[in-house]
Amino acid sequence: MDPVFKKVAVPRIDTAAFTMNPIELKDFLDFEARRVYYITDVKGPTSAHAHYEEKEFFVMVAGSCLAEIDAGGGIEEIPLQGPSDALYIGNYVWHHFKDFAAGSVLMAISSTNYRPDRSDYMEDYGKYKAELAKFKGAN
Repeated sequence: MDPVFKKVAVPRIDTAAFTMNPIELKDFLDFEARRVYYITDVKGPTSAHAHYEEKEFFVMVAGSCLAEIDAGGGIEEIPLQGPSDALYIGNYVWHHFKDFAAGSVLMAISSTNYRPDRSDYMEDYGKYKAELAKFKGAN
């Protein structure tokens, strides 16, 4: 089985009073949401990593950034611009975010609670490639 990521278009509803971007989680997630966090006040790129278990759904709530993703086919750059752009990142997908516009807010919905020991993280790209080969061979 190959790791999965996909860019998602979040619906947009414009009214006379406001714009709403509804996300029906059942339409986008193959996991139970366990945690939500926000990335704000960005001063540089986020740390690059992949997870053994955790899956995440990122929504560009405000502003823009560039996602760097590798699901086994090499690193791809995916632009995220505004609240209609989201990105599903499954486990065993290398990812990080960079080039945030001022005032950007990136929200993440996660399948796991945070582990302070970082036992779910692969933070070395070489180790990630080796673990990915084992993961693909096992599935």
